[in-house]
Amino acid sequence: MKKKTALWIITVLVLFLVAVTFGIVMRLNQGNSIQLSPVGFYSTMTAHGLTMIGIWVVAGLAALHYLLQRYVSISPKLGYFAFGMTVVGVLLLFLVIFAGKFHTGWTFLYPLPFYAVGEKWASPGFLVAIGLLGIGWTVWVAGMLLAIFKKYPLPVAFAWQHLRKSPAVETPPLVLISTISLVGVLLSLATAVVVLVFYFIEYFSGRAVTNDALLMKNLTFFFGHTLFNEVLYLGLASLYELFPEVSGRPRFRTTWYVALAWNCTLCFILTAFFHHMYMDFAQPLVFQAIGQYASYFASLPAASITAFSVLALVVRSPIKWSLTNALFFTGVMGWLIGGIGAVIDATIANNFILHNTLWVAAHFHTYNVLGNVLFSLAFFHWAANEFSGKQTNERSDDLKIFLLLIGGLGFVLMFYLGGAYSVPRRFNVYPELFSDAGWMALVGAFFATIYLAALVLFSYSIIKKCVPSLRR
Repeated sequence: MKKKTALWIITVLVLFLVAVTFGIVMRLNQGNSIQLSPVGFYSTMTAHGLTMIGIWVVAGLAALHYLLQRYVSISPKLGYFAFGMTVVGVLLLFLVIFAGKFHTGWTFLYPLPFYAVGEKWASPGFLVAIGLLGIGWTVWVAGMLLAIFKKYPLPVAFAWQHLRKSPAVETPPLVLISTISLVGVLLSLATAVVVLVFYFIEYFSGRAVTNDALLMKNLTFFFGHTLFNEVLYLGLASLYELFPEVSGRPRFRTTWYVALAWNCTLCFILTAFFHHMYMDFAQPLVFQAIGQYASYFASLPAASITAFSVLALVVRSPIKWSLTNALFFTGVMGWLIGGIGAVIDATIANNFILHNTLWVAAHFHTYNVLGNVLFSLAFFHWAANEFSGKQTNERSDDLKIFLLLIGGLGFVLMFYLGGAYSVPRRFNVYPELFSDAGWMALVGAFFATIYLAALVLFSYSIIKKCVPSLRR
């Protein structure tokens, strides 16, 4: 199990460094420091987005696979199968993006793949690559869920017994949050299969059969938005399991309000994606209203309970601080700040102003760069120390987290500032109308480079401790 997890950690860190570099290149291009062709820019954007989403999906799943072994038995073969499919899928993705010049963005919204100006084989190749990744991850997720349900019946896995007084059986928080998250991931991956089937039908019919654009957009954002948010919850599952442990405090327990909060989170997060459809005026009005209120309610239960639990553990308590729990604690703060930005954007009255501005990029980069990434780095650091047999701190730990926070905060601040000035997102080169957009992009690239430097330090330290596990 250590060997497989170490393999995942090393792969994720290497790809993360590559993906961050893609992002810096894009901001330098927007700041007119370098010049990419339009296709080159959007190919880079596609690679950046897909790589980021993919690596944090597998990072969260790898952490769950490792930690769930404390409670259930999961076959290591699932992880190796998913790793093989991921490697093949990623290599094919990079081939179609950079050799085939596929450039529709990570959401590949319909009907953009049919109008891409790259190689003719790039679009079907892209769909095949996404299909391979989906198969690998679906088998992995389904296998972990089956392992959970084999020991914990469905009502117990969802902690429904905690909604009554004096439950006879306790559901560990890791099992509860893992179940909630994995069900959400499985539903999003199943929807991705439907989207791919519709694409293939249209492609192989020579476009004699055409899909409904509004339906395809709804399905795509159900898949994409749900998956992206569940990635955050995968990281939070590790926090619930490890934060008290490394802090020398009693472990978190599942109470009625924890069980209720996480069950509500699953219900609301499945309909929050409707806030991506506000500008689609053909969408029934009731769905727009559902999108706004679900966006509010999806963020409140899990965020409030998690923040309260973490603060209750820390405030006026003897805490054994280390890099692991410092990353977890700071990640919660970044997640909450990004969530507030998301709720502001999900309000219909605000969305008319903020829609497709850099504010959107600001909020999701905040709870990824300063939230989920920190959750995963915390697990990676803890696991690497476990593999080496030493839970020790290094002299450079303070420098690493300082650079990470300074770089991350400066980077996302430029996005928020750009959103406040109505700078549009996804532009290759900004028109003269947005005279401040160029220097904001350059400042953002500067801070992103500081963030990258911190990641290099983290990666070197973690990988150095993981490599010996590959030889065992």
